[in-house]
Amino acid sequence: MKTINKLALAFFLFSTFLINAQPPSPEGGNANKGNGTGAPDSPVDMYVYILVIVAIILILFFSKKYMLKKI
Repeated sequence: MKTINKLALAFFLFSTFLINAQPPSPEGGNANKGNGTGAPDSPVDMYVYILVIVAIILILFFSKKYMLKKI
């Protein structure tokens, strides 16, 4: 069982290097360089602050939950 878990973890770790959310732009770096649309590089950029707040709330919630169980 431990070997299977290690192999699955290694597979997912190395597969992330091959997967891209979008193809690289010919200009490099910023995909919207000079087109004047003002669109963010990726849709996640709009929600970074919300995602950070949700992550902090989840960390506090689960840490409080596990502290009450005293694992």
